[in-house]
Amino acid sequence: MSILIILVIAISLSMDAFSLSLAYGTLNLKEKDIHALSFTVGIYHFIMPLFGIMVGTIILKFLPLNPKWIVFIVLFFIGIQMVIESFKKEEPVKVMTKIEMLLFGLAVSIDSFSVGIGLKSMTDQLLLCAFLFAISSFFFTYLGLILGKKVHQKIGKISTTIGGLILVILGIIYLF
Repeated sequence: MSILIILVIAISLSMDAFSLSLAYGTLNLKEKDIHALSFTVGIYHFIMPLFGIMVGTIILKFLPLNPKWIVFIVLFFIGIQMVIESFKKEEPVKVMTKIEMLLFGLAVSIDSFSVGIGLKSMTDQLLLCAFLFAISSFFFTYLGLILGKKVHQKIGKISTTIGGLILVILGIIYLF
């Protein structure tokens, strides 16, 4: 798999964090909280795909499935879920505690776990993928928190929709 495809997947996975960060950016968080939340999301996006790779390896040992189909199914359904989520009404946001930051990081990195399940069938550069996922999600979380006050209403939903559609398209392309 080319580095370009890995970067596209990393950016697509970061769109959840970006759109939610836009919402939390409206709270005018302190700079140290912005860094802490961005770092938390980045760490989760590094760990979760590696954990998904372990689980995916076990699944492929017991279920004789074509890895291309697994990748297609994972990317397609994550993408569809992201598009659907972009149309749901958002709940009002509030200030986050440390536990809420950890839960926020976990919630926006579940898709990285799912992609990790099929990642080993796409590439041998697993640590590079996890590292790029982490850097991308850190950057987009930070950017979302900073831009949140100005663009949440318009870009938040669009970014989730675009990220989801990109994953669906990548899933279909990878299948063929």
